[in-house]
Amino acid sequence: MKQNRTVLFVLGLALLSWACSSSKVPPGIAAQPPPPSVQETPSVQPIPQEPGPPQAELAPNVNDEPIPEGLDQEKETPGEKEDAAELLEAALNTYQDALAAWERGESEAALQALDEAYGFILRVQLPQDSSLLQEKKDLRLLIAQRIQQIYAARLVTVGDNHKSIPLGENKEVLNEIACFQGRERTQFLDAYRRSGLYRDMIIEELRKDGLPEELCWLPIIESFFKVRALSRARALGMWQFISSTGYRFGLKRDRYIDERMDPVKSTRAAIHYLIELHAFFGDWLTALAGYNCGEIRVQNVIRSQRINYLDNFWDLFRQLPFETARYVPRFIATILIINNPEKYGFELPRPDPPLSFDATTVNQPFKLTTLASALGMDASELVTLNPELRHDSTPDYEYSLRVPAGQEEKALLAAANLPKWIPPEAQYTWHTVRKGETLSTIAARNRTSVSAIVRLNNLRSKHYLRIGQRLKIPGRGATVASSQANTNTSPADSEGKVRYVVKAGDTLFNIARSFSMKLDDFMALNGLSRNSTIFPGQRLWVLPRN
Repeated sequence: MKQNRTVLFVLGLALLSWACSSSKVPPGIAAQPPPPSVQETPSVQPIPQEPGPPQAELAPNVNDEPIPEGLDQEKETPGEKEDAAELLEAALNTYQDALAAWERGESEAALQALDEAYGFILRVQLPQDSSLLQEKKDLRLLIAQRIQQIYAARLVTVGDNHKSIPLGENKEVLNEIACFQGRERTQFLDAYRRSGLYRDMIIEELRKDGLPEELCWLPIIESFFKVRALSRARALGMWQFISSTGYRFGLKRDRYIDERMDPVKSTRAAIHYLIELHAFFGDWLTALAGYNCGEIRVQNVIRSQRINYLDNFWDLFRQLPFETARYVPRFIATILIINNPEKYGFELPRPDPPLSFDATTVNQPFKLTTLASALGMDASELVTLNPELRHDSTPDYEYSLRVPAGQEEKALLAAANLPKWIPPEAQYTWHTVRKGETLSTIAARNRTSVSAIVRLNNLRSKHYLRIGQRLKIPGRGATVASSQANTNTSPADSEGKVRYVVKAGDTLFNIARSFSMKLDDFMALNGLSRNSTIFPGQRLWVLPRN
C-alpha cells in the first residue's frame, strides 16, 4: 500500500510539472506544494489534447545520471564508419583488463571493464559474409559469460558446501553401487588402477584452486580414466569435453593436435569449468549435473520449479536427462566404494605409478614410432606421454614434446636427424547427387553428418543441391579417394593399373566409386560378377584417377 502511494505521488508530481510547462496554466502554480490529498487519493483532471512539451521534458532522466558515452546513440556522421577490426581489438583488450581485475578481486572494476568491452561490440557493424563475424560472436559470448559468472559469485555464500561434497546413501546411489559390483566391476577396477597415472597431478591442480579433492575421481564416471575416450556425443578425452566447451576453456584443436586428449591441459580446463559452475549454482551436486549436460539445461529445470526453494539437486534431478540423473549418483557411488571398498565387496588393485617425464622443444613433424626406434624404447611410452597428438606425430610448428625422464637431451639430438613426416589428407569418397536426394539423406546413408559434408565441400548452403552435382563424402577409413597416391595401393604397372588391397568393410561398389570407376568396368577389370565376394587382404586391380 505504501508503494502504491509513492507511485501515485510521483505521478501527481509529473502531471503538475507538465501543467506548469503549458501556456494554459497560470504562472507560479508549480511553486506551490501539492495538497495533502495528492498522496492519498489524487484527483487527475483531463489533459487538453494539445501539442505537449518536448519529449525530453516528458521523460526526463529519473536518476539524473548521464548516459554512458557510446551507448546512447550513434555518433557517426554521414560518410564515417568505425573500423570493425579496431573495435574488436579494443573489445578484446578491455575484456582482458576485466579478467585481470577479476583475478585481483576487484569485481566492480571488472564489471565496468566488461560493460565497456560490450559497448565496443555493439558498435561493430559487419556484413553477413564478413570473416570477422565469428570473432564478434565469440567475444560477445565470452563477455556475457564473464558478467554472469561475476554476478553469480556474489550470490554464493562460501561455506561447507564449497569445500566438501555431500555423500549420502539413497536408493539412486545404491543402484549405481550395484552396477559397479556387477556388470561394470572390471571396468571400475581397471579405471582405478589407471587413475594412478594422473591422480597426483589432478589433486595438485585441485589444491591450487581450493576445490574438494574428491573431484579427482570424476574421470572414472566420465571416461574410466581413458585419455582418448570418445563418446556418442563426440565428447573426447579423460574429462569428456565437446569441441565447443573445450574451445571455451582454451583447449586447442588443429590438424595435428587435440588438447582435449591431453591429461594435464584438459584437467586445468575441467577445473576452471567446475569453478564456474559452482559459482553459478552454489553447490557441488548441481554443479556436477551442469558439467554433464550443460549449465543452461540445469538452469532451465530450476526455473521450471513451481516453488522457488526447490532447487536442491535431489529435488530436480528426475527432470534432468536420464544420463545426468544417473551421473551424480554414480559419482557419489564411486567415492563411497573407494573410501570403504570392503563394505561394498571390493578389493582395489594397486594403482599404476604416476607418469614421470621431461619436455623438449621440437620444430618439425615426425612419427613417434621413428623417434622411439632411435631412442631404443617402446613407441607406446611416447604415445602415452603425448596423447594429444592426433596422428602420433609432432606438428609442423614448435611443440613441447614429452619424453621419459632423463631422455630430454638424447631425444632432442635424435629428433634433429629424423625424416620429415606429412600427415595424410582427409579421406573421402565421391557421390553424385540424384533426383530427390538431400544432404540429410546422403549423410544418413553414408553414416556421416550434414555439417561434415558442407565443410568438406565448402558449400554455401545446406539446402541447395543440383542433380548431377559431385560431393565429397567423409570416409570412415575403409576407402580412400584422395587425388594423391593411395596408401593402400601398389605402384602402377605398364598399363596404368595398380593393385588395391581390400580392407575390412570394403564393398565392390565403394572401391569402384573411390577411384571414379564404373562398377561394370571395375568388375570386368578383375573378372568379377555382381555375386562375387571379396575378403580383407585380397588384391584387386583399379585405375587411379588422373
